[in-house]
Amino acid sequence: MTWKEFRTIQTRRRFLDLCAGGIGTTALAQLLAAEGRLPEVNPLAPKPQHFPAKAKRLIYLFMEGAPSQVDLFDPKPELAKWDGKPLPESLTKDIKLAFIKPTAAIMASQREFKRHGQSGAELSDWLPHTAQVADDLCFIRSMHTEAFNHHPAQLFLMSGSMQMGRPTLGSWLLYGLGSESQNLPGFIVLGSKANATMAGSTNWTCGFLPSTYQGVHFRDADEPIVYLKNPQGLSRERQRAALNAMRDLNAENYQRTGDIEIASRVASYELAFRMQAAAPELLDFSGESEKTLEAYGIGKEPMHGFGSNCLMARRLVERGVRSVMIIHTSWDDHKHLNQNLKLNCDITDQPTAALMRDLKQRGLLEDTLVVWGGEFGRTPMGEIQRPEEADSAGRDHLPDAFTIWMAGAGVKTGQTVGKTDDLGLRVVEDPVHVHDLQATILHFMGLDHTKLTYRHMGRDFRLTDVAGEVVGKVLG
Repeated sequence: MTWKEFRTIQTRRRFLDLCAGGIGTTALAQLLAAEGRLPEVNPLAPKPQHFPAKAKRLIYLFMEGAPSQVDLFDPKPELAKWDGKPLPESLTKDIKLAFIKPTAAIMASQREFKRHGQSGAELSDWLPHTAQVADDLCFIRSMHTEAFNHHPAQLFLMSGSMQMGRPTLGSWLLYGLGSESQNLPGFIVLGSKANATMAGSTNWTCGFLPSTYQGVHFRDADEPIVYLKNPQGLSRERQRAALNAMRDLNAENYQRTGDIEIASRVASYELAFRMQAAAPELLDFSGESEKTLEAYGIGKEPMHGFGSNCLMARRLVERGVRSVMIIHTSWDDHKHLNQNLKLNCDITDQPTAALMRDLKQRGLLEDTLVVWGGEFGRTPMGEIQRPEEADSAGRDHLPDAFTIWMAGAGVKTGQTVGKTDDLGLRVVEDPVHVHDLQATILHFMGLDHTKLTYRHMGRDFRLTDVAGEVVGKVLG
């Protein structure tokens, strides 16, 4: 092989990468380069699962900042006996805390809990709408994680690692399954304050996966999709001509380098072009009934923004989008817990229940997985900010015990899995680690978490790292 022929096949780094993938791939790259054309590569095309899937798509309602489970989902009447008093050291030994000491005084919850539905799920009085759909939910009270600060905990929840640069859940799903949507990204993030999350865009990064699998952030603004509109004076015809010219130039570049990533880049350009035609209809709620808009709280504060995102999520999954993440920030109530928690519940409770009902009514819940939760929990001990200020107390971070819920395709609903101790400090029954949650989500989507891997820097990476077990009790 001459030097010129070698350069035609690939750069040195790409050549080694292709050889690692097999001689057949190298030969294909050489043939395609010799023909001077781009391969028809669509990295977002639907792919087969490892086994039959229960769910086709995921909606993740990410409650950034960590909701207080002892005030919403996991009642602890025993706390009333200790209210205002510190616990014995023997009870707080080895508990990981961020800002308070183990000797901090207990703060009993002021919320009233009642049982709801045939399942008898216990929910706070600040979640009246979620309570009405309790039988469609599966509560997991025994979640736990290693991380006790927001940024690393969010990274861990979404990417399986506290290190930056790893692919996140939505990107893994898109990589493993592709997308059924031809005109929209396969992984979309909704949130009026999404960039205010502690981990920011690293919550939806594709990491070392190709950029095709990156989450696309839709903003709550006049222009939800940035750079979607053409500059003034540029017609769609001229844009099409420019894209054709770009494709020809990329074909020349491909002929010179044989880099198959060029085809993926062109596919991204084409998707963006199609989005320009599809997005206006997607973003237009005028076709929705007044009853639907009212149910989601559209036009009504304080729930309008979150309600709009929930309705948008339903419209996205209707159009084949694989993964939608809604971010609501922030539940980080180190102070003024009662005021802030009430506000967050007022914002999210009704739209969340409306989303569940809407999905169910339209038959979408049968193959859509819904997950609700934050990155960790909150302590039963109080965090006093200003002793002289009444009702200023909040709760510190608690990674050892928190609650999430799951619903939809394949989930055994109408039950509560796991149990914490009488004070809500530790899991005592059916512990579910973050890696277990990730493995279970992938399982519902027809993916074996041990087989969904990507080779990077000489080793195979996966979402669950080297751990994770599917939570059998959650499976329907």
